[in-house]
Order: sequence, then C-alpha cells, then structure tokens
Amino acid sequence: MKENHEIEQRCPAGSFAYTIRSGDTLFALARRFNTTVEAIIAINPGIEPENLQIGQIICIPGMMPTPPCPNGFLYTIRPGDTLFALSQRFGVSVQAIINANPGIDPNNLQIGQVICIPQMAPPVPPCPNGFLYTIRPGDTLFALSQRFGVSVQAIINANPGIDPNNLQIGQVICIPQMAPPLPPCPNGFYYTIRPGDTLFAISQRFNVSVQAIINANPGIDPNNLRIGQVICIPRRCVVFCF
Repeated sequence: MKENHEIEQRCPAGSFAYTIRSGDTLFALARRFNTTVEAIIAINPGIEPENLQIGQIICIPGMMPTPPCPNGFLYTIRPGDTLFALSQRFGVSVQAIINANPGIDPNNLQIGQVICIPQMAPPVPPCPNGFLYTIRPGDTLFALSQRFGVSVQAIINANPGIDPNNLQIGQVICIPQMAPPLPPCPNGFYYTIRPGDTLFAISQRFNVSVQAIINANPGIDPNNLRIGQVICIPRRCVVFCF
C-alpha cells in the first residue's frame, strides 16, 4: 500500500495512475490513452517496457479518460467510496464494475474519478395476466400492492426470484391483475374504466345518474375506480326498459 501511495504521489500533474492488467503493453496503452510510448517511459523512470507486471502501477500522461458506458451510467467517486460499497448500492458485482473500467485500481479510487457502473438487465418476467412495471425510486412491494389493488404475495408469486427487500431502480416486474367477477347487467351494458374516469364523468357521458351506476354495481368504491375495472352502466329509462 505504501508503494502504491508513493507512485500515486509522484505522478506529475497532468497524468494519472494506471494499474497494469493481463495483456497490457506500453504500445497498447499509448494507443488507448492517446499518448506515446516515449511519453509513458519519460514519466516512469526505471520502468521496464518488456517486463510489465500485472498489478504494477504506472503513470499515464494526460487526463484520466471517461470510460465508455453504453450499458450503464457514469458515477463520480466520492469520499469513502469503495467498489464493494458501490456494488451493494447499485446491485452489481465488484467484478462487473472492474470489467467495465479497464485499468481501474480497486484499492486506490480517487475522489472525482469517473467510473462506469454497469447495469445488469435481468430477464423480463412473463406477465400474461397482468402488466409490466418499471421500479422507480421509493417503490416497495407494499406500496405497489396498495396502488394497484393486488396483494404483496400475488406480486411475489408473479415474479419468481424477486427480492422484496432489494428492489432495483429500473427493474421490470410483473403486476398481476385480479379479475373480479363481472356485476350482473341485464338492463345496461359493460364499461371498462380508463385513465381519468370518475363516476360523475361517466354519468355525464352516458346520461345516467351517479346513484344509478352505484346501484347497478354493488360494492363499487366511487372514490377508487381502477383502470381496467369493468362496471355496469344501466340504461336510463324514460317510461320502461325492455
């Protein structure tokens, strides 16, 4: 650790520390970081170009480049960060972070260093009797069960292997839909609730009173209509109904 610290200290301004990996050569590093072999040798006195050691830390002239990150997001290292802590926070393995950041030194993260956090895309669960939902910040299975009118256990059953205590932002899960029995509707027609519907709006649209709709749908909650819910719209009778 002392040796690494000393190397980091003697990297001059305008350069950064790099950890040698299997297959690295000075020529390959010069091409990757847009510099020359001569420039790398010049700021690493005593380096043996033909005998680079895996784990050896050298100085690379230039600014530390931002790694490509097509399947993840960029993260700026903060005080106290470690790859293990980041792996736990973002639900990805330490090795996956290392693989996404060639040359990173797991034991010598620099405050302000920009790294790539890869996102592991789990397979989308089948959802034949429901709909897919993407987890957002603050979501819990209990909150989702309340929002969509389905039990926590039903959500768990529809998503084999889900960890209820470790939902990941961006994770796609299946929300099963419970199909209640259709109310009898001998003197009217069925209507499926859409976004924005209220009993008052429906009553205006179909020229029937709110109370008549309530009477035709025993147990309906006028203040908690659910998208996809099927209700009975009674026909308005002027004299009599057939």
